[in-house]
Amino acid sequence: MSIEIRRVQTKREMREFVGFANKLYNGNKYYCPTLDYDEINTFTKGKNPALDFSEFGLFLAYRDNKAVGRIAAIINHKANEVWQCKKMRFGWFDFIDDLEVSHALLDTARVWGREHGMTEMNGPVGFTDMDKEGLLVDGYAEMAAMPEQYNFPYYEKHFTDYGFEKDVDWIAIQITPPNAVPERWQRMADIVQRRSHLRIIKVKNSKELLQRYPNMEYFEVLSDAYSKLYNYQPLTKEQMRFYSEYYFGLLNFDFVTIIENDKNEIVALGLGMPDLTIAMQKAGGTLFPFGWYHLIKALKAKKMDAFDLLLIAVRPDYQEHGAHALIFAEQIPWFNKYGIKRVETTNILEANSKNIANFTGFDHRIHKRHRAYKMAL
Repeated sequence: MSIEIRRVQTKREMREFVGFANKLYNGNKYYCPTLDYDEINTFTKGKNPALDFSEFGLFLAYRDNKAVGRIAAIINHKANEVWQCKKMRFGWFDFIDDLEVSHALLDTARVWGREHGMTEMNGPVGFTDMDKEGLLVDGYAEMAAMPEQYNFPYYEKHFTDYGFEKDVDWIAIQITPPNAVPERWQRMADIVQRRSHLRIIKVKNSKELLQRYPNMEYFEVLSDAYSKLYNYQPLTKEQMRFYSEYYFGLLNFDFVTIIENDKNEIVALGLGMPDLTIAMQKAGGTLFPFGWYHLIKALKAKKMDAFDLLLIAVRPDYQEHGAHALIFAEQIPWFNKYGIKRVETTNILEANSKNIANFTGFDHRIHKRHRAYKMAL
C-alpha cells in the first residue's frame, strides 16, 4: 500500500510524532530514549524560545494507517541572517528501513522548504546547535549520550540514496581519566594562573551561580567561543534563561568550573553531567509513575561509571593561554572522587583541531562520528 504523509495538527498526532523514535528503538540497548513532555515542549510556542524566530512543519508517514516515519522541517531565521543563506533544516527524522518511506518524507520537507522561499536543505539538525545534530555514521555499538543522536546503520544508505552530500562531521571522544592530574597539565595550569592572572571560581548550585552572574555572563563566553562554528545562532536573552533553567537543574556543580581573569570577566567555562542513558532507558520516555526516580538517582549519585563532558568553552583571546589546562586540573580530582571510569565528549567538529587537541593528550579513543548533509532545494 502507498505511503500517506500527514502534517501534524492534533494533540494525538503530536504525541505520535514525539513518541515515534522511542517505539522504533524499543529494546535497543544503545539508544537513549527521549522524554515525551520535553519533546512536546520543543514544538510549543512559549516553551521553546527558538520558536520566537523559527518556523517549522511536522510530518508523519503512514502505511496501512500505521506510523512508519517522521520528519521536522525547520527554518531558523536568525541563523539564516547570520550565515546569509536560505537554509531549511530538518531533524527528528526517523523511519523504518524502507526507501519509499524516507524519500516520501524528504520530498514533503523539500516542498515545504521551497514554499517558504528556501534554497538549500541541511540535516539532520535541530532548531539550534543546542539540539541534537548529525546522523550517526560510526559507533552504532556505543551507548548514546542523552544529548546525542542515535540511529540504525541503515539510515546512512537512505541519505546517500536520496542524493545528499556530506557537509560536516563531528567526532566524540571517550577519555579514561588519569589517577591524578598529569604533571605537565598541572605545570601548565600553574603557569597560566600566574602569567595570565586567572583564577578558578566554584559555585555550589544554580541559585549561587545566578546570584554571582545575574546577567548570565557565562553565555557571553559561549557566544565568543562558538560564533564561528557550524550553524551557530547567537542566543537571545530568552534562550539564555531557558537553558539556564533547563540544564542547570541537571548539573552536579562539582563539575562546573568557571575561570575568571583579574577584571572579574569569565574567560573559560567547563561543565558536564552524569551520563543519564541507563536512567532514561529505565524511565522509558516518561517521568511518571517512576521515571523521575531513576533520573534523580542518577543525577544525585556520588559514584558513577560514565560522565558526559558537555562543553569546554574558552574566549578566543585566551585560547592560546592554556586556560583549558586549568579546567582539566580542577576537574580530574573530581572524576577520581566519583570513581568515573569514562568521560565522554559531546560532538566536536572534526575540523576543530584546537578542541580535539585538548583531549588527545589523555588515554582516549574516538568512538563515534556524526554527519550533517546538504542538498540544494
